[in-house]
Amino acid sequence: MRLRLVSLAILGWGLLSCGLLSCEARRQRVGAIGEAYAGPAVLKIRRDIPLESPVVAAVKHGERLELLQKRRRFFRVRVASGIEGWTDERQLMAKEDMDKLQGLAAKAARMPQQGQATTFGQLNVHTEPYRQSPSFLQIKENEKVDVLEHVTTPRIDLPPKSVLPPTPKKPKAQKKAVKTPRYPPLAPLPPPPGPPTNVAELSKTDLEDEAADDGAEPKEAKPVSMDNWSLVRTKDGESGWALTSRLVMAIPDEVAQYAEGHRIVSYFSLGEVQDSDQVKHDWLWTTITDGIHPYDFESFRVFIWNQRRHRYETAYIQRNLHGYAPVLLEQVELTSSKGASTAKYPGFSVCVEDSQGQRTRREYAFLTNIVKYAGDRPCEASPEGLTVAQHGVSGHEISLNQTASASLTARIRERLRHWLGH
Repeated sequence: MRLRLVSLAILGWGLLSCGLLSCEARRQRVGAIGEAYAGPAVLKIRRDIPLESPVVAAVKHGERLELLQKRRRFFRVRVASGIEGWTDERQLMAKEDMDKLQGLAAKAARMPQQGQATTFGQLNVHTEPYRQSPSFLQIKENEKVDVLEHVTTPRIDLPPKSVLPPTPKKPKAQKKAVKTPRYPPLAPLPPPPGPPTNVAELSKTDLEDEAADDGAEPKEAKPVSMDNWSLVRTKDGESGWALTSRLVMAIPDEVAQYAEGHRIVSYFSLGEVQDSDQVKHDWLWTTITDGIHPYDFESFRVFIWNQRRHRYETAYIQRNLHGYAPVLLEQVELTSSKGASTAKYPGFSVCVEDSQGQRTRREYAFLTNIVKYAGDRPCEASPEGLTVAQHGVSGHEISLNQTASASLTARIRERLRHWLGH
């Protein structure tokens, strides 16, 4: 009898324990309110919101996370292994952001290289050309990457984008039928009086009057700091945005020394020259001065290697241009001086803007050590690029320097439009 009671007690305790465990598991396994993807190369998931809280899991860029709860700009998430913890909303990417990043990589794979660059230290590659955007990749010291494009964006604090799906709108309640009153309708009200004739005078404030009395000029808007970014492509085909100031174009120093303080935007080898036991290259580069510009480069220059003097010399140079990427290496048709025949030669072309604001692609043939103008053709249609405009980069509002001229803003708006998919 005692043995039977002990067995029943053990069985009951086991059932009770299983029930408590299953209840606890069901209590902890809460339903997800949405999904997101890890933005940085490695995203640390913490037990609680404070940064001092221990890390309970780490996920790689692009891994899917379930969203469980939101507090201010922090989310409690669940990783694939079932571990739950907290992370910053700014480190998460929505499904549409992942699609845009993949689309950027697909576009970058088809873009012509505008030279290679390296860095003297580890450099973060971002999903968007903004410092607060997730950094999903690192360029290691002395690692070379292809440079594809340059853009300029304002250095501003971007509010976090919501990764939660929008709340569905409630259906409008049907209006109840209005019963016809038994009494006749009231007479219509008379029209409201118009504004007073001195409304402008009445709208002035005391501060404006004091400023007018003092003769003080209105304060100018504070300029917005800008950052120059480069779209880079790694040897593995991954593409993203890196700060241009941290990149060094990998053209040889014996050529780069002639930059005269200008920034080298792009460079290209036009061919090899054998000088004794050394192999030298003829080079084409484009450069630009410091500052914010609505164009890509202001000059281009061709260097040739002088075998007799064993040094680089300028074969051709054009300054004071408004040039636009990309610069293309291509076969160029050149007509003989007598106009009797036409042949194709190695060369290059640049897209420049004339005095009328029209863009034309100028073609040049490179004949051993001579550069000859070969003709013009229309520039290809500008790709839908990144826009530094007064509205919307990835859905954020941007306020540019109000003192900038309207023409500069318009040209910047035209210049940068497709990388964010808007």
